[in-house]
Amino acid sequence: MNDQDTFGGTAAVRDGFAFDTAALARWMDDNVEGYAGPLQVEQFKGGQSNPTYKLITPGRDYVMRRKPPGQLVKGAHAIDREARVIGALGGTGFPVARLYGLCMDDNVIGTWFYIMEMVEGRNFWDATFPDLSRDERPAYFDAMVSALAQLHSLDHVALGLEDFGKPGNYFERQISRWSRQYLDDPEAGRSADMDWLIEWLPGNIPEGDETSLIHGDFRCDNMIFHPTEPRIRAVLDWELSTLGHPLGDFGHHAMMYHMPPHIVAGLGGADISDLNIPGEDQYLARYCELTGRTDIPYWNFYLAFNFFRLGAILHGIKGRYLRGTASSEQAKRRGDAFPLLGEIGRGLAQGG
Repeated sequence: MNDQDTFGGTAAVRDGFAFDTAALARWMDDNVEGYAGPLQVEQFKGGQSNPTYKLITPGRDYVMRRKPPGQLVKGAHAIDREARVIGALGGTGFPVARLYGLCMDDNVIGTWFYIMEMVEGRNFWDATFPDLSRDERPAYFDAMVSALAQLHSLDHVALGLEDFGKPGNYFERQISRWSRQYLDDPEAGRSADMDWLIEWLPGNIPEGDETSLIHGDFRCDNMIFHPTEPRIRAVLDWELSTLGHPLGDFGHHAMMYHMPPHIVAGLGGADISDLNIPGEDQYLARYCELTGRTDIPYWNFYLAFNFFRLGAILHGIKGRYLRGTASSEQAKRRGDAFPLLGEIGRGLAQGG
């Protein structure tokens, strides 16, 4: 079974993630323009952090993202931040779903949540885009890199997001944050490679600093593409968005060239020439062209940083799985992968 089968589509609400549907319907009746029941709820099979639901009504469908139930790591599952950035981007021409409402009252369904538009289209869980022809694939990769370049070009101050994060010193703060989160959850285990990266990364941050709005998890499976065209209709999953260094964000996206596909959507081990997928150097050059850069020095730092960062995130998923609060049936498989990400990140840092 592949990730398209495992994570694509919806199913019945899983045990432990049900809520008072009638209470949600009452809230939507009061707060969501155009809402009219009756309301039926299904749960999306994908989503490792914040449980995501399809809300079905006779007139239209919606999507609800909520904090997971149970004990949560401080600062994680930032539903309100997701809603804020989606709302801010709504008028920019950048592809996002329409935001209908945010609820920060735990008394409605037990956790904070927000409601957004259900965007129809194609979702690809495999970075090789196996359902496309060789001739089609380059345009889809260009759509992805173009959207990310567009995001990094937006004026976050003009969007009212000047306080959406701390400007400057992005890598220092991120390394500190994820190191702390990793070290503060011993129940999920340790990795010698992750420990090595915690020591290596702070002393190898490239010179220069930039600040832009970043997505934080820009992957093909976090996008809804047009049903037939190489065009992105909505970028999803903004939980990790903040103000940060655009090359950190692009580095996260370009991890796909080194990512084993059994962890998240990746091209590791794929014959990209045979698939007619642009090579890593070509992809970097296209991003530079779109953003007015000449090159990206110290590229392997950005990759190593992102493998460490994602390793720490999956380490957190493993901790939630062990505590019974992970929101996906595949959380164990994801969480158990964190040592391999540390190994890949260390290899890249050492020039591998």
